[in-house]
Formats: sequence, structure tokens, C-alpha cells
Amino acid sequence: MLTIKDLRAGIEGGDILKGVNLDVSRGRIHAVMGPNGSGKSTLAKVLAGDPTYAVTGGSVEFLGRNLLDMKPDERARAGLFLAFQYPSEITGITIQSFLRTALTAQTGKDISVFEFYELLKDRLNLLDLDEAFAGRYLNDGMSGGEKKRTEILQLAVLRPKLAVLDETDSGLDVDALKVVSQSVIQIFEEEKDMSILVITHYQRILSYIKPDFVHVMMDGRIVKSGDAKLAMYIETHGYDSIKAEVEARVSAAG
Repeated sequence: MLTIKDLRAGIEGGDILKGVNLDVSRGRIHAVMGPNGSGKSTLAKVLAGDPTYAVTGGSVEFLGRNLLDMKPDERARAGLFLAFQYPSEITGITIQSFLRTALTAQTGKDISVFEFYELLKDRLNLLDLDEAFAGRYLNDGMSGGEKKRTEILQLAVLRPKLAVLDETDSGLDVDALKVVSQSVIQIFEEEKDMSILVITHYQRILSYIKPDFVHVMMDGRIVKSGDAKLAMYIETHGYDSIKAEVEARVSAAG
């Protein structure tokens, strides 16, 4: 699905990503964990094509195509979806209008009002949202939990090939986290070839969205990979233990 090789990227003044290597398998759930400032959100934004960040080296292949040569809208139409950590507020555009426009742009087909309404109603039910929610302006005046539900509603309607969830658990209480996570899993199970890349600090979201693979990022690199047990290890021992392991490995190699 996605192959990242020696990816280097950052902003003026230096690289934040310092040689990321990562393979995301088709139909699998991967999690990238790491402490603050490790480069996790930068990775998500670079994959989505955020022009704030300059790629200085490496390659990214998505479904056999050079992702770095594609514009952000081309990446989205190809099936890459990013759920933002801090979604933007857009006054004057309703959620339902935004979603219909996005779906039309993605598919290249002008979906009828009736067909779209039936799809939207089904997706709202999935997220336990009433129909009035779709008439609200996009993220305007919403709580953090409502904004995250809006992001997952977009995921449910657009059904991408690869969903990158950038700290979706941020700002969610226990009940909202459970609803959002269960919705993500249901969407994932409906779309047999969908892959998910969960970016998070904490293990708690991974109790619901259970990963097949866990990768630890520190100082702009993936330093350790494993299965779901790795997330539990971090929950118990913290990131300092991983850091010490990496430093010992570097010392022994040098």
C-alpha cells in the first residue's frame, strides 16, 4: 500500500524527519507511536502534501505511484485520507455540502441528492449522530469530540484506500473515544483492502483500534517495530526504556 524509504523532510532551519523507513501493508492497521516532538504529525502532513514542509530526500510510493510527485488533491483522489489532529473551522459551509462536494471530486461523478442523502444518513447512524448534525457548519463552534466525529464521518463517506489518523484520540473523553474507534473499525471491516495508519502518543486508542504492527518514532526516525505487544510495553515502561535500548544499540555498533 505505502512504502517510505529514507524520507527526510522539515521546515526552514532543518529536517524533522531524518530518514523514515516504513512499509504499510494492504488491509492492515499500523500504529506509529512516539513522544512529543518525535516527528509523528510531521510524517502525516508530509504524506498529505502540506506545503509547509519541504521534502529533502527519500521516496514515498503509494499504490505503485510516486506520492511526492502528486499534488495534495491528487493524493486525496488516489485514496489517501488524513484525519487532522486540529481540524479547521469553516463557517458558511455545511458538513453535508462539504461531503457531497468532496465525494464528487473524489469519484468524478455527480452523485444525485437522493443517493447522497441515503449514504449520508447511513454514515450518520454509524457514528451515532442525528441528521441535524450534517446541517451544521464544518467544525464551527464544535467541541473537540464533535470535530473528531466530523473527521471520521468524512472517512466513512469517502472510504479511502489509506486512512492516516493523526492523534484522533486527542481531546476525546472515554465515551467519545469508544464511539469513534468502533466506527473506524466498522469502516475498516467494510472496506476489505483499506489500510489504517494510527498516529498516537498513548496506547488507549489502540485498545479499540487494535494494530497489526506498531512502530516507535524518535528524533525523526522509526527506531523499533513490533506487534501490538509493543504498545503495551510502552504503556508499562514508557518511551525512556525504548530510548535507552536504542542508545545501547548505537553504542554497541559504534
